[in-house]
Amino acid sequence: MTESDAVSRRRFLLGIGAGSAAMGALAVTHAILPAGPFSLTDDRRRIVAPQALPVNRSAREAQVTELASDPDWRLTVCNGSHVRKLSLADLDELPQRREVLPIACVEGWTVDAAWQGVRLADLLDLVDAPTDATVRMQSMQQRGAFAATTMPPQYTRDPKTLVALHVNGERLDPDHGYPARIIAPGRPGVLQTKWLSAIEVM
Repeated sequence: MTESDAVSRRRFLLGIGAGSAAMGALAVTHAILPAGPFSLTDDRRRIVAPQALPVNRSAREAQVTELASDPDWRLTVCNGSHVRKLSLADLDELPQRREVLPIACVEGWTVDAAWQGVRLADLLDLVDAPTDATVRMQSMQQRGAFAATTMPPQYTRDPKTLVALHVNGERLDPDHGYPARIIAPGRPGVLQTKWLSAIEVM
């Protein structure tokens, strides 16, 4: 091995060591400070986001502010010709459930929150949906890849999957999907449809 090769090898090993030390320090910082600018699970936008939860797309950015605040909003639950249209007051009168579930973003952050609303399975039962049905969720958001999403039965019939109306004890903020949104265990945040307008059995 030449002297230049030995120097290059030492530099390479030193670089690996420095990188490992930096990652270790970051992990320790995260363990001590689970929230804040150095957290691996706390998005920077959380600092200014409503209800202390991060948002990747606000109601204004999704162009749904007026639609979401319309007092005539109804959530349509449809299974063929069997259709129910539910106002926010109607949803409030149904049995309410509370679940602590995370919002997990594909960007790498995860934040737990306490959600309250109606079990999706209970809404599907209102229209006699089959237990093995796949369901299509439609947002008031008209543009974007996730304006509509599909949900297979392992999620639709999970008792923790909610049409959420509240988060952390407060009515949903428009940026978090007011008047209603989907929250389900084990689903990426981009598939947790906000500004829900329709639930259709496929």
